[in-house]
Amino acid sequence: MTTIGFLGTGIMGHAMAANLVRAGHDLRVWNRTRAKAEPLGAHGARVVDTPDEAAKGADVLVTMLADGPAVAEAFAAAAVAPGTLWLQTSTVGVDWTTRLAEDAEKSGAAFVDAPVLGTKQPAEKGQLVVLASGPEALAERAAPVFDTIGSRTIWVGPVGSGTKLKLVANAWVLALTNATAESLGLARALGLDPTLFLETIKGGGLDVGYAHVKGGAMLAGEYPASFPASLAAKDARLVLEAGGDAVDLGGARATLAHLEITLAAGHGGEDMAALYRAVVRD
Repeated sequence: MTTIGFLGTGIMGHAMAANLVRAGHDLRVWNRTRAKAEPLGAHGARVVDTPDEAAKGADVLVTMLADGPAVAEAFAAAAVAPGTLWLQTSTVGVDWTTRLAEDAEKSGAAFVDAPVLGTKQPAEKGQLVVLASGPEALAERAAPVFDTIGSRTIWVGPVGSGTKLKLVANAWVLALTNATAESLGLARALGLDPTLFLETIKGGGLDVGYAHVKGGAMLAGEYPASFPASLAAKDARLVLEAGGDAVDLGGARATLAHLEITLAAGHGGEDMAALYRAVVRD
């Protein structure tokens, strides 16, 4: 049994923390809005009021928060003892990962940059893909957590490499979601039943399960949050920031434009598939 302080119990964090406590770990959970953490108490976690309470005496600290500033603020408020293993699983971008690694070094914590691939359902099933980066000497200590929250862990390289690979993967996810919306929207504009597009690609070389999941939500007009549009927009900005002038990320830029329209219309809490509303012009 490992004593774990877990900071951030939103959509992803809640699922990850639930799996950890079910696996028998001693879990202390904190969330800025305590009500979001309370249900974990029924699973056996100890719900606390401050990051300090969650981290004090913990062997491992896990952070799964919205962005870099939120992670930095929570870590600064936590009582992290030298030698504590900090598994930073949030998607915060390249610059913030560097800053958080520096914060860890100052505190004496052992830092692993470990963003995860997957959304709500894979998180609930413990089937995330962990993109770990940092000293591989920490792999054994991190394994009890990573093996519980994920189906696979890839050690990418030095600290920051995991975040870079996560941004690469997110660029693909963003572009794929936007492309699905545009193809469905084009079919509709041309007077076709949009479901014909999904039926056409099914089972062939062009098929991808993600298109059916997001496309199904788009056609149903129902967007329960698996990957909220507000966080998708944040990630799109991180992708563009990371690419800078070195690469033309037109797909990410187009996706962000549609997401910003979605957010402006008040749908930031819905799934990113809600960008379909911005694509289809009634």
